Formats: sequence, C-alpha cells, structure tokens
Amino acid sequence: MKVSAEWLSKYVSLENVDITELAEQITRSGIEIDSIENRNKGVTKVVVGYVKHKEKHPDADKLNVCTVDAGEDEDLQIVCGAKNVDAGQKVAVALVGAELPGGLKIKKAKLRGVPSHGMICSAKELGLNDKLLPKDQQEGILVLPEQVEIGTPITNLLGLDDQILDFDLTPNRSDCLSMLGAAYEVGAILGREVKLPTPEKDLVEVQKPANDYVAVKIDASALCDHYAVRYITGVKIAPSPLWMQNRLMAAGVRPINNIVDITNYVMLEYGQPLHAFDADKIAGGVIGVREASSDESLVTLDGQERKLEAGTLLIVDGEDNPIALAGVMGGLNSEVTEQTTNIVLESAKFSGSSVRITSRHLGLRSEASLRFEKVVDPNSVIPALNRAAGLMMKHASGSVHQGVVETVVKQPQENIISLSLSKLNSFLGTDISTLETKTILSRLHFDCGDMADNTIEVRVPTRRGDITRDVDLIEEVARIYGYDNIPTTVIEGPTTAGGYTKSQALRRSLRKLLVHGGWQEAMGYSFVKEGSIKLFPRLGAGEYEVKLAMPMSEERGVLRSSLLPGLTEIAAYNRKHKQDNLALFEIGNGFLSTEEKLTKQPQELPLLGMLLTGNRGEKRWNMPAEKVDFFDIKGALESVFEALGLSEKVFYEANKPVGFHPGRSASMYLDTPEGKLWIGTIGQLHPDLQREIELVDTYAAELLLEPIYRYAGATVAYSDLPRFPSMQRDIAVVVGQEVQAGDLIGTIRQNAGELLESVEVFDIFIDSKLGEDKKSVALSLVYRNKERTLTDEEITAVHGSVVNALEQTFAAELRK
Repeated sequence: MKVSAEWLSKYVSLENVDITELAEQITRSGIEIDSIENRNKGVTKVVVGYVKHKEKHPDADKLNVCTVDAGEDEDLQIVCGAKNVDAGQKVAVALVGAELPGGLKIKKAKLRGVPSHGMICSAKELGLNDKLLPKDQQEGILVLPEQVEIGTPITNLLGLDDQILDFDLTPNRSDCLSMLGAAYEVGAILGREVKLPTPEKDLVEVQKPANDYVAVKIDASALCDHYAVRYITGVKIAPSPLWMQNRLMAAGVRPINNIVDITNYVMLEYGQPLHAFDADKIAGGVIGVREASSDESLVTLDGQERKLEAGTLLIVDGEDNPIALAGVMGGLNSEVTEQTTNIVLESAKFSGSSVRITSRHLGLRSEASLRFEKVVDPNSVIPALNRAAGLMMKHASGSVHQGVVETVVKQPQENIISLSLSKLNSFLGTDISTLETKTILSRLHFDCGDMADNTIEVRVPTRRGDITRDVDLIEEVARIYGYDNIPTTVIEGPTTAGGYTKSQALRRSLRKLLVHGGWQEAMGYSFVKEGSIKLFPRLGAGEYEVKLAMPMSEERGVLRSSLLPGLTEIAAYNRKHKQDNLALFEIGNGFLSTEEKLTKQPQELPLLGMLLTGNRGEKRWNMPAEKVDFFDIKGALESVFEALGLSEKVFYEANKPVGFHPGRSASMYLDTPEGKLWIGTIGQLHPDLQREIELVDTYAAELLLEPIYRYAGATVAYSDLPRFPSMQRDIAVVVGQEVQAGDLIGTIRQNAGELLESVEVFDIFIDSKLGEDKKSVALSLVYRNKERTLTDEEITAVHGSVVNALEQTFAAELRK
C-alpha cells in the first residue's frame, strides 16, 4: 500500500514530523516500510505557463515557436517540438536556470537559429510516471487544466512536494489497505488525533427516493452479507480535479474520469471497493447478487470474455443477465462512458474466499479483489458509499436521490474481549498500569471498560478483524508501548529437550550407513511420467495413481508411487555422460490414493530405493574389473538390517515381480509378532527394460520404511567383544533344487537356539551324481556361549537337532 504523506496529513497532523523517522517508528511498531519515495525527482523553477501564440519554425518543419506567458515580466519565446502543443494551452514551463530529473539544466539556447528561453515539458521530463496519466497525455507535452493559475510552481500544482511510504503489509493487517487505516496506525504511534471525513454532512439529497428507480436483491446470502446502492442522476463525465488525480497517481492508480476516479479514490481512502454502473444499461432497474451456472460468460471491462465456473459470484440486472464479477471487475455491458448521465453506485460486503476463488480461476486480480480477499470492514459499506456520492455531487454535478437502497443479510458485530492486566504483564515482562494500557488502546480507537480482578473489557472495531483473542490485544499494547521499551527477562515455564523422533533417527542412520558403504544419495523428482509407474507397479486393488491437475510437462504428470522409475532415469542420464559405475540410493515418499478422483490427501509411503550397476571398482594393472551382481545389493541391505537389529527377522522368497528378471529377483519379508509382512523387492531389472532405457545389467531394491521404523531400534545397539572362543561346524546336505538356501538357514536358526552365532552358505554344488533335480548346499555354523567356553557335548547335541530338523523338513541327506 502506497501512502502519500500529503494525503495522510489530511487525517492526522504530521506537523514537525520527519517522514524518515516516522517510517522507522512504523516499522518498529510492526508494519515494515519498504521504501520512501520522493515524488519530486529533481524539479526546480518549473511553473505554469500559458501558450499565447504558436508559429512554425522557419527552418524546421517539426519545430514550433511559441510565445508563452509564464508569469514573468515579459513573455518567453520557446521553441518546442511536441506535436500536441497549441495556442491557448496551460503547460509546464521550465524557466532558464531550472533543473529537471537526470541533472538536466535549462539554459538559453538557439534552435536552428531561433532563440529559445526555456522549455515546455512533458510528464516524463518532470519525472512523472507517464503510464499513470490519461492516455491522451502519455505522449507529447503535459497539458494542464484551464483553471490553473499562471506562474504557479509545478511542484505545488502536481503534488510533487510529497513523499510516498510503501507499507509492506502482512495478510492480517488488511485494515491498512486504506488511507484511514494508515491514519489510525500513525495516529496511534504519534499519539495524535485522527480526523475522519464527514460524508453525511457533505451530502445533499434530492427529494425523489432512490428506491423509485432501483431495487436490490440477494440470492446468494452465504456469499454476500450486505449490498447497498445509491442512485445518482445528471452526472457530467469529465476529468477529475487535479488534486484527486495527484493523489491517485501517488498511490499508483491511473486517473480515467471523474466517476471512476471517485470510486478509486474512496476505495483507497476507506479500503471499501465501490463500482459505478451506467443506470440506463441496467435492465428492469433491479440489481441482484447470485451464483453463476457453469455455462455462463461475461465480457469484463478489459474487453475479455470470461468463461465462468459454477458458483462464481455475479452481479446481475433485472433480466438476470450478468453485469459484473462481484468484487473483481465490472462488465463491459454496464460500463460508464462519456455518454453516461445516470449512475447506480454499488458498495457491498462480499465473501473473501469467493472473491479469491474467482480471481484465481480467471487469473484476474484488481485493487478491489485484493481488498475483498482479505475481508473489508463491514461498517465501511455505507460511509464509503455516502462519501463517493457526495464527491460525485460536487465534482460530477450529480443529483443524489434520497436514501440508500440496500439488503442486509447479517449485521456486523464488534468483538468484545476481556484483557487481564496480570496476563499482559506476565507475557511482556513489564509493569504497565491499567491507565497506561487503556491509554494505548484508546489511541488505537478501541473502547475500554473496567471489570473486576484487574481486567479490562475491550470493544474491538470491525475494521480490525485480525484481533480475536486477548493475546492479540497484548500484541497491540506491546507494539504501541514500544518493543524497545520491553525489558529483557529470564524465560519462564517448562522446557522440552529437543530430539529426533524414532523415524527421523532411523532415517539418518540409514543414510549414514549407506553413504559410509560407498553409496551415493540421489534426489529425484516426486513427479514422473504417466505410465512409468507401470514398470514397477505398487498399486493394489482399489489403489490409484495421483495425477496432477496442471503438470509442468508430460514428463512430470503423476506423483510417483515408487522410487525406482526416478532412479533408473538418473542412472540412464549418468551412463549417457560416461558415468558407468553407479551405486545410488534415495529415501523419499511414494504416493497413492484409494480414490480415482481425489477428494482428500493421498497416502504417503516412506521408501528406500537402491540401484547398482557397472563394476565394483576400476580396472587395475594387477586385477580386472568385476561386474556387480545380485549379492552386492543384497549384501548392502543385509548390512543395514544387521545394524538395525533386523537381520534375523528378514527373509527372502524368490518371486517374479513386474520390471524384474524372473530368475534373479526376490520379495523381502519381515517376521513380526503379527505374522509375515512383505516389505519390498530386490533383484535385477528385466533385460527388456534394461535395453529400453539403455542400461547394462542393473540391480535394484525398494524397501517400505514404515515397518522398519516400527520394528527396528532407534539407534545401533552396542555389543561387547566376545570373551570366549567359538566353535565351528560345517554341514553339507543334499536337497531338491527347489529348496532355497534361505529356508535352510531359517530352519537352522529356529532349531539351533541361542548358541548359534552365525550361519552362512559357503558352497552350492549341482551334479548328476547327486541325483536328478538334486543339489548340495554346504553351510558353516558358528556356535558361541557369551558366558563360558562351550564343550563338545553341548555342540554335538545342538548340531544333532539341527541336522534332524533339516532331514524332517526338507528330506535332506547328509552328503558323504
């Protein structure tokens, strides 16, 4: 919000106030001042002049020789090249010795042999933003109104001796999106009186009632609390007064004509958007408020046809035709033009969320929508309406008909809050008295009353919708009292030591384990190409992929349900750039929904993805490079499981998941108290898939982390070094080729008891001598007792039970 100091001074005295110091005080009180802009960019000795005569330059077709009365003792001869200069105009004249923005100094000169004593200036040469001027004055010299006095300094006339404070407002301070709101704020900071406009006193109504000409109805009461209009006849469309144009331009608003300028002026003054309709274009003399249907459209004032969504809040005429987008922009079919003589002036309280949705859907933001979105003061609807009507009466020769035609759905209520002085001082660490607190609140124009137990009852005006609780009042007292005046006190109250949650701690442990193991962390997109998740399907029955409504590109159309499509994409990219040996992992979320069309947040699954391809190391002079295989990625995962205390609870089963090699992949399961739980997939990518994405033999794994978080320890447990010797027993059993080594290991662990420290497969042998469809699996078992040395008799007994279990479970035979 750009706040003109000259305009602000009309409501609160700025006498003996340095604007730079005021900006610092406002910032320290909670509203940051982004900048202070001087409207005068370096203009001196520029006055109003009158062009008496204009003649063509004798030696230059594009130049004119003008005789100008600038209030000096003699008329000035000035050579001017502007196309729009003409006799009878009031113009801005830079006298000899004048300075203009950019350091330009005006001297006596000769232009093609003709003396020139000054310069007739354009708006841009005066440092004005010419884009804010009426379109007919954006090129050529600046033509001034006829009634201005010759010799008047241009800085006074155009309000250039002004400074603009740029209020950087947070969303809760929408009350300062108006000059009166800024005045309340500055008045409270300076402790000075705020003088408000008196629209009722300035307004003289004609006897004919307005409701004889116009009626109002609201058919969308949930989205419009109050709709009010005034009926004004006999207006004359003309430029608005120069002082009003100056203030609008200081606020960054381009003047258009007196009617439109008055609505904008009052909007900036009160923070209440208004709209003027050409009354003769409103069919039936009725204005209504309703929601749009899905097949409607409206051509707005900018000439664009807007397709409307169902539920868009509209202003309609007596024949139910849309004439405006409520709170956003008027329609071209009811626009005020130079032929307009009768006005229906609107002031209303629309739903902020409705205006925000409409504005966002249509990509159409305006000064009005900005204010409605943040909720306007409901008690400003009528004062702003009367203020604008009075200005139209004064500056557009309008006759304001008697009475406001309105429909009120809900009366605004002021918020009443009880403020405890003990709580206030406890929160701030101060000793502010009741009188001082009431004084501060009264400076903010909050009414106060005493209650029992050292408590104040505060009535909050409706313009301050951000204040709903006593802590909000405490903040108001603190900022006006001065944050610098609040003493430093020791923090009191219970404290809580910070720390990671179990899932956070485990996630960091996983990352550390893999990085220390030589793996590199990847950060993939959460969005993937539609269809790529079919490569590694995770969706079950009744589960759906989450499609984006407005994807960045076709390559990023859906939310990933698996990390593997992203990792394979990263791997393919690296191989194309000669990075062939890759060990990548990513910890992130997958997304899925139980709804085909989303009505709620999708489910997020924490995942660990791993990908391995290339060689274990570089080729050396004394050793060849070795390609990675399935057991490299399986070993990395087993190291993770061991560190998290899950190695004995995880087991593998051969499987043929989509996207993986049918003979080199497995599903991973976790043995839990509730039973067998699937936690992921591991294996080599399918050869067809590898060729499609231009990868060599590549191994991948994906793990659900939620079960890991649930059943693992938060930290790696410390264990003592063994003090007693171990005893090793090797065993080779002949079993059917369909029997998996993992199943053998699981049976051994179940029957060996606590003495078994580890079991590993060290050889698998297949030969026809063993029998048809038979294989030999050799395992090494290590036994240890942590408290004492084991005896041969103990080991023989345990080992014997292991052998018996293998024979009974798998029909295993000891290999001779």
